[in-house]
This record gives sequence, C-alpha cells and structure tokens, in this order.
Amino acid sequence: MENINDNTQSEPSPDHGYSQDVSTNTTVGEANSVNELKNKYGHIKGWGVDFNPDDEPNYPMKKYTGDDRNRLNYERPPLQKVDIEILRSTERPTLSAVFGTAVPPSGVSGMIRRFAYKFSESEYGHWLNLLLADRVNVIEGFLQDLGRGHLPNIFAEKGGKAEWKYNRKRAVKKVTVAAIITTTIIIMLYRKNKQKRLVD
Repeated sequence: MENINDNTQSEPSPDHGYSQDVSTNTTVGEANSVNELKNKYGHIKGWGVDFNPDDEPNYPMKKYTGDDRNRLNYERPPLQKVDIEILRSTERPTLSAVFGTAVPPSGVSGMIRRFAYKFSESEYGHWLNLLLADRVNVIEGFLQDLGRGHLPNIFAEKGGKAEWKYNRKRAVKKVTVAAIITTTIIIMLYRKNKQKRLVD
C-alpha cells in the first residue's frame, strides 16, 4: 500500500475542514474510504472537521508515529454474552460491548423502564420515566426487605446521621416540612371521613 507522507501543515479551509481534500498524511486506501464517507455525510455541517491530521489544533506539537492511523485496524474482541434482559437505547443499533447485569429490570419499575426505552434519549419521555422508575424501585426494595424479615434503617441509609452532624439546620427543616405535610394529610383524611359519617 502506497503511503504519501508530507508532514507540512496545510492551510485550514474556510469551511473548517469538513469539505476539504483528504490529508496528504493518509494512505491511498484510507483516502478512498474517507472520500466515500465524505460523499455520504459531507452535507452535514461540521462533519469531518478533524479528518485532516495536518489541520489540527495540536499541530505541529503532536509527534506522529503512524500508530494513530492504525487505531481502527484491530480485531474486535468477543462481546459480552447476553443472558438477561438488557434495555437498549433507540439511538444504538446494537448493544454496548459491556453492560451491567447485577440489577435486571423487574417489577413495576422494570415496566416503567421498558416504556422509557421506547423514547429517544432526546425526549422527556425517556428521562422522566427513568427517574420515576428509580423512585418506584426504592419502594420495591423496601417491600422486598420487609418480605425477607429485614426492617430497613431508612434514616441511616439516607444519610441522616451525617446530615444531622454536619448540616443540622437542613435536617431540621426537612423533618419540619415532612411533619407539616403528614399532619395536613391526616387532618384532611380525618375531616373527609367525619363528613362522610355525618352524611350517612
């Protein structure tokens, strides 16, 4: 394969490089591949801005050894085996090379997550549903602990001891607000039940 090597810096193009000719630092095979990509994606503004290695912000500080042009010439290692349900983004054609398997989607939170992954990552329907699924999963974990005969120490697990020690003012404020909300709900329910009994 012929290698055309000229380390002189080329003049930056007025369109920031995404429609300029292929660098003289590329091989003939690479040039053909780059030109094919440019014909396919060159209409996108800003695409290929970093294709020309002679038109980089780090030139001429960077010392080219040739290895950087071989970064795509490698044999991809075997992908992680899929033995549980993995939720995949609509932006990805395939699964990631590696992924977590410790907590597969399950229960009500899993149903919400499956629904969330029907939306693009640019939509509120994706992220808001994932946030909701996290909150629901906390309740599911609490119920699972109770089912196993374990009573969770919510105060400690939520960092209550540390907050009381280092941020007592905020801790008191949170407890006060929670007490007011709880008291209000209890009073409203009591009055509603009382009115219902009077009507009956």
